[in-house]
Amino acid sequence: MEVTVSARHTEVPERLRVATEEKVARLARYLDGLDHAEVHFSTLGNPRIADAEQCEITIEGHGHFVRAKVTASDAAVAVDKAVAKLEQQLKKLKTKLQRQRQGGGKGARRAAVPAAEVRLPDASTPPAGDGDGDGERLPRIVKVKQFATIPMTADDAAQRMDLLGHGFFFFTNLDTGRAAVVYRRDDGDIGLIDADR
Repeated sequence: MEVTVSARHTEVPERLRVATEEKVARLARYLDGLDHAEVHFSTLGNPRIADAEQCEITIEGHGHFVRAKVTASDAAVAVDKAVAKLEQQLKKLKTKLQRQRQGGGKGARRAAVPAAEVRLPDASTPPAGDGDGDGERLPRIVKVKQFATIPMTADDAAQRMDLLGHGFFFFTNLDTGRAAVVYRRDDGDIGLIDADR
């Protein structure tokens, strides 16, 4: 597996970079076809946050995307936590894929479509008239993601949301043929928003 390490607002010592590459590369043993991993280190700017070192790892291959984002007091500890989280997710994904192969369900033939990230031009400069008249700046769209949705059941979408570590997942509902969103509710359950038309 090819591992890319990058950093923002922090330096990654060579020793940590090598150890991180080795630990992340070992995750390939859980699932065949995982060919690329990106590790991104950053430091949160607020000095009052004890766990300011952040590590985000995204692994992809054969249409699967698995992601973990953790914070800790030390970058090495953050890597260990992220790797442990990814191990759980990869075991879960491997079990799901084995069940699909044995059962021959519809999900076995589906593959994820990679998301393309698009940045809006010059988001640092607010457009004219940005505000509500009393000096308050209104929120604006600063990042846009475009991706192709694939038909899947709400249960499959909820599983993908968990594997990605997101709070929501946008997909095409296989049962209705319309756009839908699953999301994690505050009570821990999953909600489903299905478009009317």
